[in-house]
Amino acid sequence: MTTPGRPTRPAVSTAPEPPTQWHRVLTLLADVSLFIGTRDVWTQAAVHRPAVAMVISVCYASILVCGVLALVVRGRPALARVDLCVLVTGLTLALSAFVLLHRGTDESVLTAQAAREMVAGHGVYGHPWPWLFGGNGIALTPTVTGGYDTTYGYPPLAPLLTAPLLWLGHGGLPAMAMSTGALLVGTVVLWWLLPAPWRSAATMACLGFSMISMYGRLGYPAILALALLMPVVVRWPRIGRGGRLGPAGVAQAACLGAACAAQQLPWFLTPFLLAGIYAVRRGELGARAAGLVLLRFAGAAATTWLLINTYFIVSEPVAWLKGIALPLIQGAVLHGQGLVDVSLYLTNGSDRLDWYGYASLLLLAGLLALFVLFVRRLGPAATVLPWLAFWLATRSQDGYYLMMTPLWLAAAVTAPAAEFAGAWQPFTRRLAGPYRRPARIVAAVLLLSPALASAALAATGSPPLRMEVTSVRHGVRTLSRLTLRVTNSDDDALTPHFTLTRGQGMYPYFSVLRGPTTLPAHATATYELRPPAGAYALPEPGQRIRLRVFTSSPQTLSSADVTLPTA
Repeated sequence: MTTPGRPTRPAVSTAPEPPTQWHRVLTLLADVSLFIGTRDVWTQAAVHRPAVAMVISVCYASILVCGVLALVVRGRPALARVDLCVLVTGLTLALSAFVLLHRGTDESVLTAQAAREMVAGHGVYGHPWPWLFGGNGIALTPTVTGGYDTTYGYPPLAPLLTAPLLWLGHGGLPAMAMSTGALLVGTVVLWWLLPAPWRSAATMACLGFSMISMYGRLGYPAILALALLMPVVVRWPRIGRGGRLGPAGVAQAACLGAACAAQQLPWFLTPFLLAGIYAVRRGELGARAAGLVLLRFAGAAATTWLLINTYFIVSEPVAWLKGIALPLIQGAVLHGQGLVDVSLYLTNGSDRLDWYGYASLLLLAGLLALFVLFVRRLGPAATVLPWLAFWLATRSQDGYYLMMTPLWLAAAVTAPAAEFAGAWQPFTRRLAGPYRRPARIVAAVLLLSPALASAALAATGSPPLRMEVTSVRHGVRTLSRLTLRVTNSDDDALTPHFTLTRGQGMYPYFSVLRGPTTLPAHATATYELRPPAGAYALPEPGQRIRLRVFTSSPQTLSSADVTLPTA
């Protein structure tokens, strides 16, 4: 009953504000992504490490419970706690996979060996370590010169951070622990920096789908670079806002410099970030103030990079310079999922392989120019554009794109188009007005045409060598000798290097027992080849075998399908 004469007060609702439906769906997707690849890890753990299998089983329960909670919790704080639970589950699964699956790769064993040499006071760069390869599934990187690259070819931060972990064991385990740890820390940092409703997207991009975490377990230095780039690209258009870097801007610059000192992939992203920062700040502050902001930011990044590299610059300057540039100059054979597949699989090769490299560099330059011209439109794609150039490169493995995808997410969430609305663009008047669309199309065509023309030249080249198998010496299951008649139809003398391939991989080079080292132009010669270790396993019936011949000067590839006796 109410007291007469006293007004009643309406009840105050204490119900929490409900989360948006897209937040629920995003949390659910991140949760579901943790299923992918987990069964394989559990299967091996059940055989070799039952305790780890039990931890994974608990993670399965966590995934199921989080799936329910993501759909039924009523308030935003509650869903945020579910996001945290999904993150912890992903971190636990990543650690479980690392404990069980840490087989070395060429990247991890090279990084760990570089750390050991550094600790011992020896040089890191320019020293071949062939004993690291060939066994335990450690792949070699063949070059068009007929050899293999067995030296360390990355900036020094990864070995520096691996050195304190050498106590973990032999092989590449210390490097794998370093890169896995970097990924886990980077994931937590990205999760924390993103707006609360988007945090599960960080879990999904970094730990879900069993993609990025696999590269971490393999010890790739690029994962360390990725972890350092994550805080750089979060809200990167706001760097230097108001003309001041502040502690956050200096920290982002330091992370960028450290990332460039970890692996070469950040080198390709850096020009886009610097150009974008200048354009946004110039639109806000004017040319002079924007230039000062850019100089301070670039100076802080360069100082960090220089500090990390100083010891190596002083102790082995020439070897250091060649080492960090090695992936760009080593002349590795064609490999990847890009345009080079035309020359590898659809045709019999090309006498213009160098043009793939030119096309990649020209595309990178063209995309950067387009980015500067149309930064208001292309600004949100700054973290994606650089990787387009790798599709035209001679080494176009999908890892170059895949490992940097968390940066795409970070920029998509925190660097939307609105951040670039007032950015400065050159030639605004010429590219505006009633003819702005045709003018922009013409600008894009002019800037991208050199790359496309170079790519077309590379892909349409002709194989300079014609090969014919004249005899095969073999046993019941292996081939021991292969004799070829080779004709050089090119105008240049060529030094051929021979191998056989099945599928997408490349078998080690065959030794030339008889035949000229250099085949003159328009000449024919007979070559007798011996497989590595004296034996090559005969193919199964119906298996495609390709004879591939690489030359280095000029870079060419000649291929032919060959018929061999079957096992």
